[in-house]
Amino acid sequence: MSLFAANENLRDPLNLDRLAEELAERELGASRTSLSAADHDLPIYVPLSHDNPHLSAEPFNVEEFLLSRAYTSLPDLRLELRDYLATLKEELVQLINDDYEAFISLSTDLRGEGARLDRLKRPLGKLRSEILASRSELHEIQDAIQMKLKKRSALREEKTFLHLLLKISESIARLESLLLIGSPDEERGQADMHELKNQARSEEDRADDKSRANHAKHLGRVAAEYTQLLYHVSKAQTEKCAFVDECQWRIDRIKSTLSSDLDHLFSSTLVALTEGKEHGRATELEKAKLLSDLSECFRTYDTLGLWSDAEEVLRTDVVRSFVKKTIYAGCLDEPHSPIMPHTPFAIAGGRSMVQQAQTPLPPRTPYTPFTAFASKQNPFEINFEAHAQAHLLDEADDPLASLYNNILRFVDRDMKRIMELAEKAGLKTGTGTPRLGQAKIPLSVVNAQSGKDAGAPGEFNIMANVVWAEIGKAIMDELGNIVFAAGKPDEFRRHHETTQAFLRAIEYLAPSMHAIESMRSHPVYAAFERRWQLPVYFQLRWKEIVGKLEEKLAVTKLERSTSKETEPFVTRQGSAVWTAISSCWSAEIYIPELSHRFWKLTLQLISRYHSWLDSNIPLSEPSSRFPSAISMDKITSSPTGFNRSGTPSNLQVETSSPDSIAADEATLVQLAIAITDIIAMDVQVLKLWREELSLMLPDVSETDNDGDVQTSLEDTLRIALSHIISLTPPLSAQIVSILSRRGYDALLPMRSIPSQFRAMSSSKRMPTEPSHFVSLIFRSLRAFFGIGSADGPGAAMKDKFLQSYAEEVFENVAQRYIYFLTAMKKTEESLRRLKKGKKSAFSLFGSSTSAGNDDGRADEEKIRTQMILDVEAFGKEAESFGVAIDSSGTYRSLKELAHASLAED
Repeated sequence: MSLFAANENLRDPLNLDRLAEELAERELGASRTSLSAADHDLPIYVPLSHDNPHLSAEPFNVEEFLLSRAYTSLPDLRLELRDYLATLKEELVQLINDDYEAFISLSTDLRGEGARLDRLKRPLGKLRSEILASRSELHEIQDAIQMKLKKRSALREEKTFLHLLLKISESIARLESLLLIGSPDEERGQADMHELKNQARSEEDRADDKSRANHAKHLGRVAAEYTQLLYHVSKAQTEKCAFVDECQWRIDRIKSTLSSDLDHLFSSTLVALTEGKEHGRATELEKAKLLSDLSECFRTYDTLGLWSDAEEVLRTDVVRSFVKKTIYAGCLDEPHSPIMPHTPFAIAGGRSMVQQAQTPLPPRTPYTPFTAFASKQNPFEINFEAHAQAHLLDEADDPLASLYNNILRFVDRDMKRIMELAEKAGLKTGTGTPRLGQAKIPLSVVNAQSGKDAGAPGEFNIMANVVWAEIGKAIMDELGNIVFAAGKPDEFRRHHETTQAFLRAIEYLAPSMHAIESMRSHPVYAAFERRWQLPVYFQLRWKEIVGKLEEKLAVTKLERSTSKETEPFVTRQGSAVWTAISSCWSAEIYIPELSHRFWKLTLQLISRYHSWLDSNIPLSEPSSRFPSAISMDKITSSPTGFNRSGTPSNLQVETSSPDSIAADEATLVQLAIAITDIIAMDVQVLKLWREELSLMLPDVSETDNDGDVQTSLEDTLRIALSHIISLTPPLSAQIVSILSRRGYDALLPMRSIPSQFRAMSSSKRMPTEPSHFVSLIFRSLRAFFGIGSADGPGAAMKDKFLQSYAEEVFENVAQRYIYFLTAMKKTEESLRRLKKGKKSAFSLFGSSTSAGNDDGRADEEKIRTQMILDVEAFGKEAESFGVAIDSSGTYRSLKELAHASLAED
């Protein structure tokens, strides 16, 4: 044992040296910050044993074992492993020594076991063959049972199918018996059967309401039986049964007979309800019974799915006869009968609801297309049950409105209750739609959410397929040349407005929202709307509006109109443009369906007015007398306020000629007229937008496909008006230029102030009042705005432009004032130098020279005082117009220049 252990110690079978190197490299590269608090605890020495989980793990992981002994150095770990290996070997040798006798006796104990196993094996083969035989017999029995079960199931199905065929046969026989139809064996008695049915129908015509009610219920039961028959037949047809095919002609005959009997009963009930009995109208009790019969007939039709048959009976027996008697080619030419047609509803006060709601002066613009309704309440949110009376149109001097009122009375009197009964019958069977009065939802929401096609099979559409189809076709066929004739725009618009009001009124009588939707999507409705030649009507109105406007715009001269009809405009051209714009949206011309065209025409009219103004406004002419801007750095470059080294420029300062004054006056008048009309146009158009157009036109402030925000209609209108408003600044500049030139002319007398004071040098009195020319500087401005006079060209502009014009004129005149003072001071300085030179060369007596200097300085003081008075008076005049002179740098420079001495010593 010691030799074996020594040999093992000489080798390193586990490559501990290599593992130690890898462990050292990993420990150097690992981050110490990632260790948890538990990793820093003091190690506990645990000797190697069989309970170590790393030693018993499958498979053995060397790395995990080394990490678990990280607190042990590699030489110590190697010694520890070698000790543990020696311990294992000793335990193995001890185990072998302990069990050696058992290993040796193991082979001797198994003697004779082979023969015993052979004896046990012999009966197992026989047992296996018996089990397999029993298993095959059980499979045969199971297959036989399954076959018998399948046969029994087929027999049950055949029995059930035979019972189904018996039910079909019995149902057919029962239906034939209920409908008085002969069986195939009784074909020889067909004539007797027909005669019997005819007698039964004649007896039914002579029967009272009770028999009719019984017949209606009888047909209802027959329809239920027939529906059950169809269900059984549909199940039998899946088996491709020849019996069903043989009986199909009898089923078709039952359907035809049932439909015929139902149509006959429905027709007779409709006639009794709408026309009454032979000797008078039906009483209210009889009407209630008839309505009950109609309701039963509708339920029967709905059960059988014969919605179109019921609509055809209604169309033939009720609607078509009324339409033929009411709508024909010459019905509009006949005089209106003073006798009102029969109606069960009395009109309060002898007037229609629309006539009661009318005011003496109708609104100039139709704010809503529902102008025929008496109430401004949304008709699609009103509970119809609370309004029993149709909304009639104003038929005064309007035969078309009278015709429409007759139709509305007929629909309200004879068809409204019938449509409601049909709607209720559909609701009970689950094929109808909610009533309009019971579900207060806007029609737009219904149109967006409804997934049904208009007129789709599966429900009653009496409003669309019967009422409107017949009425719309008759109007288009018989009255199309009158109602839809666009050659006379006034009549066309009146007919269109009346017809649209009629359509809204007839929709008001609809039993449900879906009925309105079906009516609007009906082919007759689409064809009816296409008959309106709205583009032709717009072209005629366009020619009418634009033609009148171009006649006015042919005059290219801006002249003030003396007529009060043009107010608030002062020219006939501006008034004509405003008339054209407002007429586009007037009740006499505007049609809601053409709103986009009239909107475009409005923008075109504004653009046309801009181009006319741009081509006819008097242009400013370049003039050498226009005020030149004086540089402020030149004015303030010296303490005295003027440039001593320079000389005055040769700026022309002559007075205006009479011809130029007259031309300027005419130009002022034209410019004032143009600005007044531009302001009035902007105010009137925006007022029209706020009061009318914003209510009539939709809001299209949406994003396009690229995500960019589109310009709203109001912004578009303001942009169009801004082009006209943009003409105001250059026009105002011309006005300011002319008024400034008038101010320059008023300043010219100030050049003679030095000569005047020197001529009166004997006077010792100092000046105390400003010069007379100061009050003339703003005289043209006052005359232009009519201040202190009866009228002026710009009187209408005073509130908006007086202060701004006064400020600009004040600045321009102040700059010219500075120029004149600067030139005058330079002239006085030159004269004084000249006098000094002469007196120093030829004076013989110094006393006389001193006296002359004193007189010159006195004159200069008077001149300076006069200039100060004039400048202060000029500032006060400007303040009277609202000019803030304290904030004007030019005026401050002018005051400094006036207070400065005329010349330095």
